[in-house]
Amino acid sequence: MFILPRTVEIVIQPQYADTDMMGVVYHANYLKYFELGRTAFIEAAGYSYVQMEEKGFYAPVYDARVTYKSPLRYGDKATLSTWLSNNDGIKTTYAYELTNENGARCVTGCTTHIIVKKDSFKPVAFKKAFPDWFHLYEEWKM
Repeated sequence: MFILPRTVEIVIQPQYADTDMMGVVYHANYLKYFELGRTAFIEAAGYSYVQMEEKGFYAPVYDARVTYKSPLRYGDKATLSTWLSNNDGIKTTYAYELTNENGARCVTGCTTHIIVKKDSFKPVAFKKAFPDWFHLYEEWKM
């Protein structure tokens, strides 16, 4: 049986192009970092977006929330922690916390996703489209 880790961590090192004229990471780029964390989390579970798309589905963002705590700047190294906060069979919510190398919390947030058919964009229950993946998340969720 596969055991999913509670939290997946990746290192984020902002690029110069990620920052605004104040040298601070531009607010929308945190969503890009969240996607990197979510992808790493899904891969740690043994799945991928490529597999999902090959089976005829997408997982668009249904809702996104970001709370800014402390600026992250070009040259900083940060750790992004990603975990599953909800998995109800229809919507899956991933939570995120980005901390800088001094341990200061820079950003927290979450993204909620639904599964849709590629050809019609009609919603499909996650637990029906990917029952093994859904059950792995259910066994593990916080």
